[in-house]
Amino acid sequence: MTVRRRAGVLLHPTSLPGPEGIGTFGTELTGFLDFLSKAGFSLWQVLPLTPPAAGNSPYSSYSAFGGNHLLIDLQQLVEEGDLSSRALQNHFPQELVDFKQVTPWKEQLLHEAAENFFKQGQTPRLKEFWQFCDTTYWLHDYALFMALKQHYHGTPWHRWPNELAQRNPRALQQAALQLGPEIGARKYQQWQFFRQWQRVRSAAAERGIAIIGDLPIFVAHDSADVWCNQELFLLDTKGKSTVVAGVPPDYFSATGQLWGNPLYNWAAMEQQGYGWWIARFRQLFELFDQIRIDHFRGFEAAWHVPATAKTAARGSWVPGPGAVFFDAVKASLGNLSFIAEDLGVITPEVEALRDRYDLPGMKILQFAFDSDAANPYLPHNHRTNSVVYTGTHDNDTTRGWFNTLSPKIINRMYDYLGLPGTNPVQDLIRVALMSVAGTAIIPLQDLLELPTEARMNQPGVALGNWSWRYQSTQLKPGLADYYADLLRRYGRG
Repeated sequence: MTVRRRAGVLLHPTSLPGPEGIGTFGTELTGFLDFLSKAGFSLWQVLPLTPPAAGNSPYSSYSAFGGNHLLIDLQQLVEEGDLSSRALQNHFPQELVDFKQVTPWKEQLLHEAAENFFKQGQTPRLKEFWQFCDTTYWLHDYALFMALKQHYHGTPWHRWPNELAQRNPRALQQAALQLGPEIGARKYQQWQFFRQWQRVRSAAAERGIAIIGDLPIFVAHDSADVWCNQELFLLDTKGKSTVVAGVPPDYFSATGQLWGNPLYNWAAMEQQGYGWWIARFRQLFELFDQIRIDHFRGFEAAWHVPATAKTAARGSWVPGPGAVFFDAVKASLGNLSFIAEDLGVITPEVEALRDRYDLPGMKILQFAFDSDAANPYLPHNHRTNSVVYTGTHDNDTTRGWFNTLSPKIINRMYDYLGLPGTNPVQDLIRVALMSVAGTAIIPLQDLLELPTEARMNQPGVALGNWSWRYQSTQLKPGLADYYADLLRRYGRG
């Protein structure tokens, strides 16, 4: 069977240029899609689009179902009459996302837009809004959760009054009445997020571009998901985690990575037919064409760390649901298009689970040159059913990575590639594109040959991540033509 060789670009929407201090679903995104189309790329990969919580990370969210309201394009709200154009005047820096300034400014304007929207009375848009509310089953719980968090000044849900933490129906009803305007504003934000995203997806499809989404396997403890489904997580009677997620010492950290997420009560989930997960997958495939499952190995076994531990070094692997889970998902939703993030400590059991469902794994070229010929990331060990990257959002940019290499590894890399080594970033991109892997994904930072300062995330570092943005002037004339020629040369599109 002939497999289409595809190529794409990794870029989170927050990294788009624009006047709002953070990337949005506005005209700059359309310009980025035009660049992808002209350059011949047929895939765009994003990070999770859920509302960020701790450290502004898209991998730590207040909801596995909600959308990041900071991505809403305010100009569209002006055009619809929900905001005044004067409200958009600001002087945010263009180089980075200053979350400390942008978040309160944008949330205030979104609340103002919601208030103006509801004042307009009966309109076709109001009918559309109520239809969204009626058909989005998780929406009220999420909006109530966020309203309560604001009411209690950001306090985690397990520290709220007991009747609210334990979801007493009468207490929830009283809270909903008391916090009605804030709940309405949160629902308005979600409505606008999802309608704007559908326009983005349509614009991508018109250009022949499929979108790859990202699913973090774990959710945040302080989230609507855990608050509403406490029986599905390993918690004590007060709602606190008994064990938390992470990974043991690895490439990124000598003490492991202590993520702190609660872990699943898989027995309880199985009793419910994995309904929460099936609903999550169903929604994601309404938003994306393909899904990368972050930390795929957690479905085979997860690293359980005592909740009191200071690092992830002390923990144990505990079996997950494995094939039983994926059989249930497949029976409910049919064959779905996943990418298995199979990096780190991968066992034969994890590989068997991945291959049982014919899921492509990931090959990272920055990991390829620090050992011998058996290194699974070296191009001669790639498989057709895999996705090759120069690096991911957790890696340094390729230019920054190369600048940290020892002469020994540099020599090994160029001995392997058989190249003179005049441009290491372009060399690695070419290797990715000529790989037998069916899909090649290049972070935009590497297409632009940017240094370490453009890195998206440094695992284990709590602050200063996720803020990089590119400037529209960096997509210089001729860049799209250059990559269009390169993709044709290596049979990708």
